Amino acid sequence: MSDAPAILVRDLRKMYGTKAAVDGVDLVVPRGCFFGFLGPNGAGKSTTIRMLTGLIPPTSGSIELLGLPMPQASVQIRRRIGLVPDESLLFDRLTGAEFLEFVGRMYGLRRDVARTRARDLLALFELADDRKLIAEYSKGMRKRVAMAAALIHGPELFLMDEPFEGVDAVGARLMKGILLDLVAQGSTIFLTSHVLEVVERLCDRVAIIHHGRIAVEGTLDELRAGEETLEDLFVRVVGAERLVERLGWL
Repeated sequence: MSDAPAILVRDLRKMYGTKAAVDGVDLVVPRGCFFGFLGPNGAGKSTTIRMLTGLIPPTSGSIELLGLPMPQASVQIRRRIGLVPDESLLFDRLTGAEFLEFVGRMYGLRRDVARTRARDLLALFELADDRKLIAEYSKGMRKRVAMAAALIHGPELFLMDEPFEGVDAVGARLMKGILLDLVAQGSTIFLTSHVLEVVERLCDRVAIIHHGRIAVEGTLDELRAGEETLEDLFVRVVGAERLVERLGWL
């Protein structure tokens, strides 16, 4: 295994006109790490993930994933990463089994291997009803099948944008257990989530992005003051502790 970090980002910027959505981000994510990437709405989280995966080009800066430069080695990188985007774009007219088999084939798996892995993943994620079309899935079920699709080719690095959004407590517990097992086996997970309790329970390290810049980064023990929760830390860092003026009629 290479000694290069799973993610190495230097001075990353994304400009839209004169506005910087991401403004000089530096990140180092070690291999085998469960990394939480946090920030308020519009802080630059999803833009950063889209640049990491090559979906949008950066204005400037450099990205290396698993020791390979993006976008120069984008084909090799995409074979080795799994992505769960914020909005899961699935094929609604396929069953879960058909969709997972299709994804496996797109990654170059033999048909029999893709079919076997699809069946195993559907059972693991408790989605084993082969007759049900994805169009009939709930939002939580769609998140689960999207995560299963990200796993089918056995990637080393997972990029996950709000994977628990719309997932019920049972589904979230199932997904968390699977993710922790992956990290225990040496995989790296880069996760964004607004559910801070989940991040606090799962992640080894966190970074908080605010106005397109990294405000703090490190382990929770390094970042928290005294008995602070992650929520306390987050509110302190993004400057949201100001008192909310109450409306007179409430």
